[in-house]
Amino acid sequence: MQGVGFRPYVHRLAGELALGGFVLNDERGVLLEVEGDEVAVAAFLARLPAEAPPLATVERVRSEPLAPHGDGAFAIVASAHGGGPLALVSPDSATCADCLAELFDPADRRHRYPFINCTNCGPRFTIVHGVPYDRPLTTMAGFAMCPPCRAEYEDPRDRRFHAQPNACPQCGPIVRFGATTGEGALAAAAAALRDGAVLAVKGLGGYHLACVADDERAVAALRARKHREERPFALMAPDLEAARGLVELGAEEEALLLGRERPIVLAPRRAGGRVAAAVAPTSADLGVMLPYSPLHHLLLADVGATLVMTSGNVSDEPIAYADDDARARLEGIADGFLTHDRPIHMRTDDSVVRARRSGLPLLLRRSRGWVPGSLDLPVDAPPLVACGAELKATFCVAKRRRAWVSQHIGDLQNLETLLSLREGVAHFEALFAVTPEVVVHDLHPDYLSTRYALERDGVRAVAVQHHHAHLAACLAEHGETGPAVGAIFDGTGLGTDGTIWGGELLVGGLAGFERVGHLHPVRLPGGDRAIREPWRMACAWLQEALGEEPPLPPRIAVDHSRWRTMASVARSDIAAPVTTSMGRLFDAVAALAGLRAQVTYEGQAAAELEAAATGAGVSPYPLPVDPGPPVLLDARPAILAVARDAADGVDARVIAARFHAAVAAATASACTVLAEREGLSTVVLAGGVFQNRLLLDAVVERVADRGLRALVPERLPPNDGGISYGQAAVAAARLGG
Repeated sequence: MQGVGFRPYVHRLAGELALGGFVLNDERGVLLEVEGDEVAVAAFLARLPAEAPPLATVERVRSEPLAPHGDGAFAIVASAHGGGPLALVSPDSATCADCLAELFDPADRRHRYPFINCTNCGPRFTIVHGVPYDRPLTTMAGFAMCPPCRAEYEDPRDRRFHAQPNACPQCGPIVRFGATTGEGALAAAAAALRDGAVLAVKGLGGYHLACVADDERAVAALRARKHREERPFALMAPDLEAARGLVELGAEEEALLLGRERPIVLAPRRAGGRVAAAVAPTSADLGVMLPYSPLHHLLLADVGATLVMTSGNVSDEPIAYADDDARARLEGIADGFLTHDRPIHMRTDDSVVRARRSGLPLLLRRSRGWVPGSLDLPVDAPPLVACGAELKATFCVAKRRRAWVSQHIGDLQNLETLLSLREGVAHFEALFAVTPEVVVHDLHPDYLSTRYALERDGVRAVAVQHHHAHLAACLAEHGETGPAVGAIFDGTGLGTDGTIWGGELLVGGLAGFERVGHLHPVRLPGGDRAIREPWRMACAWLQEALGEEPPLPPRIAVDHSRWRTMASVARSDIAAPVTTSMGRLFDAVAALAGLRAQVTYEGQAAAELEAAATGAGVSPYPLPVDPGPPVLLDARPAILAVARDAADGVDARVIAARFHAAVAAATASACTVLAEREGLSTVVLAGGVFQNRLLLDAVVERVADRGLRALVPERLPPNDGGISYGQAAVAAARLGG
C-alpha cells in the first residue's frame, strides 16, 4: 500500500462521503478510521478496494466497529513507528501517462526533466532503505524539496502527495555526461550514441551498456569488450510501433510490453528488422522492452533509434549499481558514462518474460517491476531465509504466511555474486523485519548458497532437495499444499541417492515427496564439460541406445578420436556420473540434429531446438513409458530415430518438432499413469525445461485432455529463480510457524 498514493485516495474518498477520521502508514500497511453516517461508512468500505490507485494491491479489508469520537474532518496523519514491519514495499514502476505528458510538454515546469515521477510511477524498491516508506528512508533524503515541490508533496489533492522521489530541475537529481550536466548531457549522450559509441547508462536498478542496435560495429565492439560470445543482447525500442518492426507481437506480448513492469519480452524476430547481426547471432527470438524511466524516454527520443540495452557488467558478474564501482568495472567497456546523482540502494536487473498461448506470462527472470512484491504461503512459516540454488539464483525471506522472493541475483559461481546475495539478504531481513530462526538450502554441498547457509550462526539449517523445491514452489504459489503428481524437468539437481537428477516424476506435497519415476538414466561424460559440449550427450545417449560404441553422426563436427574417447568415458564410471537430466536429453537431440555441438551460455542448445521446431501435426518419435514402478520415460528409441532421420537428411526443423511431440506425449502419459495409481487429479509442471513454451503448452493441453488439472508457475519462473520460494514453503510445512 505504501508509496502508491493510497492515503490521498482515502482522503478524497472520505471527503466525497463527508466522513471524519484519519489515515496513516505504519509498519504493517495502512491504518484508517472513518466516522459518520452508517450508509456513508458502508459505501466507503465497498468503494475502498474497488477504486484503489493503479499501483495499489488491496489483498483484504478488515474492519471493526468503534465508538464515535465526534471527528468531523478527515486527516492524513504522520506515519506511526514501532512493531514489526509487514508493510509491502512497492516495486519500481514505469513512467505513467500523466508524467509522460508533462515530460514532453514545453509549458510544464518539468519539461524534459529525467526524474519526473508521481505516486502512480517511478522508483520505489531500488531507493528505499526501510519502512515506513517515507522520504528520510530513501536515497532522496539528501534532496531538499523546493517550495513548489513541497506544496505538491503536502497537498492531498495532488497526485504527488507524499510521492517520496518528488523533485524538479530546481531541487532534484541532475543528469551528467562527462563534464556536461542537465539538458546538454542528454543531447551529448545521444550524439555519442548516434556516432557509434558504447555508453554506460545509469538506470533505476543499475547501469546498462547501450549502443545503437543497427550499428554493426558498435554492437560487435560491445560484445567483444563485454566478453559475451553469443548470448543475445536486450533491446529498448522507442515505442510500441518500433517494437513491432523488430519482433512479431500478438496481443499478449503487447500487453506485457506496455505493462507497468516494463519487462524484456521475448518474441520471434521479424524479417528485415533493423538490428545488427551481432545483437542475437544464433537466436530466432529477440528480447525487446520499452522505456520505463523518464531518462530512457528522453534518450530514446533524442537518438531516434532502438538501442541495445544490456546489463552493465562483465559476463557472469552482478550488474553494477554504485557509481564508483561502475566506473571501475565498466571503464574498459564504455566510451562514456551517462549518470546522475540519485543513489541506487539496491541493484535490480530487468525482468524477462514470454507470453504463453493462454495469455498468461511465462516469467523467465523475475526482477525489476515485480520485486519485492510478496507471495502468500499456504502454511505458517517461522522466520526464515531460503538461499536458493546456484544458477539463476534468488533468495527468499519469510515469516507467518508471507514470503518475499528477491530480485534475480545471477549465477552463484564467483565471489562478486555471493557478495550480492549477502547484501540482498541483509537488506530484505531489515526491510521486512525477519530475524531468521531457520536457514534453508539445497542438498548440494558445493553450491555457494549452501555454504553461505551453513556459515550462518544461531539458526537451524534445513536441507531441501532441488526438485522437491520446484514442486513445492508451484503448489504454494497456487495456495496448495498437495499431494500432486509432479513432472519436474531441468538440467541439474542433486538427488537423494547422490546422482544427478533432472527428468523427475514425483508424488508429494510441501512436507515431503516420493520419487516415483524418471527419465532413463545415462552417463554424463566429462561431468560439467558435457553441459558446455552437447555432442558429448549425443554420444552418451547413442551408446546407451545401441548398447555399443556408436559411429560418429554426420552432423556432429568433432574429431573421430575425440568421439571414440568420449564413448569410452561414457562406458566407465570415471568422470561420468549418472544423470536423468531432461535438459541434457534436449542437448543431445540438438547436437544430433546439427543445431548445436557446443554452447556458449546455459540453455542455448535447448532454446535453439525449440526455435527450430516448426511443423504442427508431425508424428512424434517413439518415447515409450514403462509403467514400472518406477515409471520410466525411455528416450532410447527416440534417440535412435533422431539419429536415423539426421543421417537420412531430414530437416532439423522436422526432427525438433517430432522430438517435442514425443516428450510432450510421454510426459502426459506418465502423469496420467501416476495420477490414476495414486488417486490424484493435479499435475505440477516445473523446472527449467518448462521455460520451453512449446513443450509447456503441449503438455498442459494433453494433461487437460486426460481430465487432469495442470498447475504451472505463473508468478515465479519455472527455472531455478523459484527454488528459494519452494525451499521456504517446504521448511514452513515441516516446521510450522
